[in-house]
Amino acid sequence: MTLSGCQHLQKIKTEKGLDSYKILHACFISCKTADARRRKARHSVCHTCRVYELRLHACMSCVYFGCHQEEHIQSHARANEHWIAVDMSYGMVRCFACDDYVYDKDIDKIAKTLNYRSSIPAALNQFAVWQPNHKEVELLRKNCKRRRVEDSSTIGLRGLINLGNTCFMNTIVQALIHTPVLREYFLADRHVCQLLKEENEQCLVCELSSIFQEFYSGISSTYIPYRLLHLVWTSARHLAGYEQQDAHEFLIAALDLLHRHCIAGPNDRSGSSPHNCQCIIDQIFTGGLQSDVTCQMCNNVSTTIDPIWDISLDLGTRLYNGSNTTNISGYSNSPSNYDPTSLIDCLKRFTKPEHLGSLAKIKCSSCGCYQESTKQLTMKKLPIVACFHLKRFEHSTGYHKKISTYVSFPEELDMTPFMSSSKIQNGDINGCTKGLSCKNKYSLFAVVNHSGTIECGHYTCYIRQHKNQWFKCDDHLITRALPQEVLNSEGYLLFYHKQILEYE
Repeated sequence: MTLSGCQHLQKIKTEKGLDSYKILHACFISCKTADARRRKARHSVCHTCRVYELRLHACMSCVYFGCHQEEHIQSHARANEHWIAVDMSYGMVRCFACDDYVYDKDIDKIAKTLNYRSSIPAALNQFAVWQPNHKEVELLRKNCKRRRVEDSSTIGLRGLINLGNTCFMNTIVQALIHTPVLREYFLADRHVCQLLKEENEQCLVCELSSIFQEFYSGISSTYIPYRLLHLVWTSARHLAGYEQQDAHEFLIAALDLLHRHCIAGPNDRSGSSPHNCQCIIDQIFTGGLQSDVTCQMCNNVSTTIDPIWDISLDLGTRLYNGSNTTNISGYSNSPSNYDPTSLIDCLKRFTKPEHLGSLAKIKCSSCGCYQESTKQLTMKKLPIVACFHLKRFEHSTGYHKKISTYVSFPEELDMTPFMSSSKIQNGDINGCTKGLSCKNKYSLFAVVNHSGTIECGHYTCYIRQHKNQWFKCDDHLITRALPQEVLNSEGYLLFYHKQILEYE
């Protein structure tokens, strides 16, 4: 190989540049997509003998591919004085006038760049290193005393003023503010309001984005969420007023409102189903719950998959009465005749097959008549954030009480045993939890607690700021908490975040 350069190549570079080399290398040598590979296979043929040859060369002066073995590329070079060609296998440049391969630093740089790009996985190739522009550099210079986010940093921790029995709202806001993926979305300024400029004051998503900016601005004083409260009252009339409200009900209402404002704006009710889109709320919180109903006569299985935002888990011991109760967010499990003592127990009972009884016969599509059946719920699709609602408030006819039973919950949770794919032939869920599956592994990051009675109580929230650094949010008061203090709390809403994200 000639390292000192070639006058014929220098002439090509001077007259035509190296665009032809870039195109040939990108399309036929460093191609990585399926379409590019198919195009290469279709066009990598000698234009003279029409044979697919390994030592194929492409002329850099014109669109001609020729094989080296039968000397068609050499004949083309001599006839047209097109001396420079590219080896289609490795991207090396050959001069047929000098009868040697030629090294050129500019060509080598192009080849290295294109080869590097083709080696990056497609999922990672969409991201690039941030390079500040002139305006951003100027802003960074003006704000030289910026606060760095470190492991001991308290940026993002702010108390919320209780505006009159609004502790239920404050706890949910704290949980949303410290939801990692949601935080990255809003701090990256990804939300683009669909409303007109004079109407965006009514956008709940814009208000939540503003709250994220306030929380992570470095200001530590308490925040007054009066605008958020006004927007919630305007959009969800059943939550308006200063009466005590349920934090779980507010969570579902808030997710529904955020979803609707994301896709259409607050006054548009065209999206009747809050789960059939790819807005940021659905991407983070929506999971898929599979329901399998098996006919006891013919064993025919009817399967449906429903979107859910959370899983409500019963804690009571009353027997199943033959009627399935559906909560506003999806499904809840049917009580059995034992008290669950842990979140794992609740999930096992939730996914356990249950006999629907003679009072709840379902028409079998195979038998053509009403038959007794069994029903089993499993998770078909796991959300990024899994929210578990422990049903501590029991409401019956003329009877209301709070269930204060202690239910333990882990700091790390593996959902693999409760997936539809984990079912075994007899319908039981594979209960083995040895060796957490990385794919379905979750970490606890927020816990909402309720103290008091069903008539008069107060909501507080534990949130994880960094690994093993927990804080208790009691309206305007923010205090440090130990991990064991969090795990020993009563627990009403448990928020878990998936440890490994899968990009589609």
